[in-house]
Amino acid sequence: MNSKLLDLRIQGERLWDALMAMAEIGATPKGGCNRQAMTDEDKAGRDLFTRWCEQAGATVAVDAIGNLFARREGRLPEAPPVMIGSHLDTQITGGKFDGVYGVLSGVEILRRLDEAGVETSHPIEVAVWTNEEGVRFAPAMMGSGVWSGALDLNRMYQATDSAGISLESELRRLGCKGQAPAEARPLKAAFEAHIEQGPILEAKGCQIGVVTGAQGVRWYDLDLTGEPCHAGPTPMEMRRDPVAGLLPLLGHCYDLAARHAPWGRATIGDIGAQPGSRNTVAEKAHAKIDMRHPETAVLDQMEQSLRASVAEACESGKLQGSLGEVFRMPVTEFAPECVQAVRQAAKRLNYRHMDIVSGAGHDSVNLAAVAPAGMIFVPCENGISHNEEESAKPEDLEAGANVLLQAVLSMAC
Repeated sequence: MNSKLLDLRIQGERLWDALMAMAEIGATPKGGCNRQAMTDEDKAGRDLFTRWCEQAGATVAVDAIGNLFARREGRLPEAPPVMIGSHLDTQITGGKFDGVYGVLSGVEILRRLDEAGVETSHPIEVAVWTNEEGVRFAPAMMGSGVWSGALDLNRMYQATDSAGISLESELRRLGCKGQAPAEARPLKAAFEAHIEQGPILEAKGCQIGVVTGAQGVRWYDLDLTGEPCHAGPTPMEMRRDPVAGLLPLLGHCYDLAARHAPWGRATIGDIGAQPGSRNTVAEKAHAKIDMRHPETAVLDQMEQSLRASVAEACESGKLQGSLGEVFRMPVTEFAPECVQAVRQAAKRLNYRHMDIVSGAGHDSVNLAAVAPAGMIFVPCENGISHNEEESAKPEDLEAGANVLLQAVLSMAC
């Protein structure tokens, strides 16, 4: 790149203003955002994104799952584009930055290149991936999953929310079901900027996380069935109590995470018992389990150990049980050329940086299966995310967007 491009920087104040303007859509009383996928609020956010991109000289296309692509042409229109992307949908009590920062950093880059009159060899596209959060419609990372071939389009159309409304009907209602095919095409590279959603960068005093990959994630539904009976007359040793069988299994999950520290993760997100009467021994007990680790072999060991413990609990407690896998995100290593582009940009810009592995799933994990991909993390206050109190410093957001700009230019010029 020539010195003019090496000296190019985004406008931090304009990026912040864009983040705050988007945050007004679906704003919550506690300062967060509720902009769930394929709601009126999501459509309003998409429309604002489209308007901003068109004002910056980009053309916007929509594919069959609702993914948006704002394209800035290059000197070689047939060359594979360099993509910037993340999501605009939020959790029910989400924050202002999760996903949105990655999208609006891309918008700011389009604006900055347009006003600077920069012509790149490769086209640059900014993507908004549909339903990354998976709150209203499951699974998560849906739009990028369909685009990358990890998920089936027609099956995703049939996904319904808690009211029984299908994704496809909402795509049609909102005018978000586009004509472009929802399928992967060649990319020179793909980058995603994101708040870390954890406390590591802040604790280390680093502004930039050079993301080398992402942990593997596995979700399980643990179900145990016993025999309901009266809480008073039935002796403890004569019960077939699924809750009694569940308790040591929950502890075992946490033991597995500790055994494989520091990267082992175990989370019990939901626990229940039926019929739910105080003075009746439960007939059924269930738990929703999330397990993570950056090594596939370790995740396999954790799963095998948990399955063996479930079998043992069922035998000793005379229970029936199952451990069903409901979601799997593979361990991901990002493309060395993308990781190096981010690392070199952070170094050249003199930002304190460190290599880091993502503990959360992101759209870039799906993209990495079909294209060279990389990510940039910036700190968030106290590592808090998926929370209305989610916060990030303007100077850190600006730093991350500058690294993103330079990484993109290194691939697109």
